[in-house]
Amino acid sequence: MNAPARIAAARAAVDCERIGRLAVRSLYREVALAPKPGLVSPVDNGSHDDMDMSTFFRSLFALRHYFRDIAHAGADGAGFATLQSLGLAAETQMLAATGGINTHRGAIFNLGLLCAAAGRVAAQGGTTTAGHVAHTVARCWGADILAARPADGTPQADSHGLRVARRHGTTGAREQAAAGFPDVIGAALPAMHEVLATSGDDRQTRAAVQALFVLIARLDDSNLLWRGGRIGLAYAQAAALSFIEAGGVFADDWIARAQATHDSFVARRLSPGGAADLLAVTLFLHELECPE
Repeated sequence: MNAPARIAAARAAVDCERIGRLAVRSLYREVALAPKPGLVSPVDNGSHDDMDMSTFFRSLFALRHYFRDIAHAGADGAGFATLQSLGLAAETQMLAATGGINTHRGAIFNLGLLCAAAGRVAAQGGTTTAGHVAHTVARCWGADILAARPADGTPQADSHGLRVARRHGTTGAREQAAAGFPDVIGAALPAMHEVLATSGDDRQTRAAVQALFVLIARLDDSNLLWRGGRIGLAYAQAAALSFIEAGGVFADDWIARAQATHDSFVARRLSPGGAADLLAVTLFLHELECPE
């Protein structure tokens, strides 16, 4: 290997380490956020009886190398089959660490693809902007993502998300990723950036909460549909929209309003897990553009 090639390889290795680190950080920031309607946080377990913060920490520890490794795979030009294999292995590690509890299956899929895309962009000398990285997922693997959807009647097609999609005719994480994460790029990230442009020591927290509520209001969240059906989804979307229309985190009473929304979700056993997954994506793509 000549000197320029060695330099390029070393730079790619550093980039992939950073990409993996940012993915883990984004997942930590997501679970550590509060108030967060129906979701596990440092304050309580939300609408969940089977997991808490320690469950998420065990899962994150098990996944700490996955995001780096899949970024390397992307940098090496791996095809979708290789990325899928890495994701399935990571899922096995997660379930072993959590005793079979699904804490990060969505993140393994979403953030895994984005890490691979970021690795590919970096290896090609491109700039890892949010839009470029998200578009790279769609351009490189979008068709494969949709083609890999399990056929009806197979054991793989029996996941909660796919059962909900068949029952309600909705789209989910696969379609979001294959399209380049439009709800993140077009809505959640702008909402986050609007809050970050303001002053205040709590603006990082406020920005993440605002982005989460924007996502809850927009998504046909399969977790909400699984737990509450169409009625539960409609309730959650309306509650999130009400929070935003009342000023969101720009309102003086935003904490009390967000907490009241959380309490109402818990009372109804609603948990917007799909929105939480895309909040982690939003945090990751934002930090990917920012120097550490």
